[in-house]
Amino acid sequence: MDISWFMRCLNEPIARKANAEDNCTGRFWEGRFKSQALLDERALAACMAYVDLNPIRAKMAKTPESSDHTSIQRRIHAATSGKQPKELLPLVGDERLSMPKGLPFRLDHYLELVDWSGQHLDPRKRSAISENAPPILERLGIPPKHWLYLNRYFENRFKSLVGSAESILQACIQLHKRWVHGIRDCRLYLSAAPY
Repeated sequence: MDISWFMRCLNEPIARKANAEDNCTGRFWEGRFKSQALLDERALAACMAYVDLNPIRAKMAKTPESSDHTSIQRRIHAATSGKQPKELLPLVGDERLSMPKGLPFRLDHYLELVDWSGQHLDPRKRSAISENAPPILERLGIPPKHWLYLNRYFENRFKSLVGSAESILQACIQLHKRWVHGIRDCRLYLSAAPY
């Protein structure tokens, strides 16, 4: 009648099968899954685009609209009929006083941002970054070269807290932390900086 023992017995065969499949040893969750706190709009936009571009990175799709099982594909299909997908948090546009519940981006800006980011995924391409960055980049204050860096290395460079340096410092105060891994990169890539 011990829930901990039950969970242990339930997880052990799953962990053994997964370890055999991945040809590794150790605890099942160790090194496979990460938890990252997204503290502001910049971190949210970077993570959303990173995840939506995974099928393109893996060469499973050529465009965002053809990438199965992504939120961007659902948003595109819903947008063709003038709707927002019910299973996803809606994109509600720019911040305002009576802000409805949803993500603080306009759909057209997010689609343009992901498409633009997808064109610059492969560092061997000879694509030039346009001087007119997508509107969301200007609004979030992220220079194009920083956005590309975030889009390529989001999972590797950021560990537990992700956001501007100011957001991270506030979170550290609330969480009673004195230090957080990756704050230097957050200060460099996610803090407001002039173009």
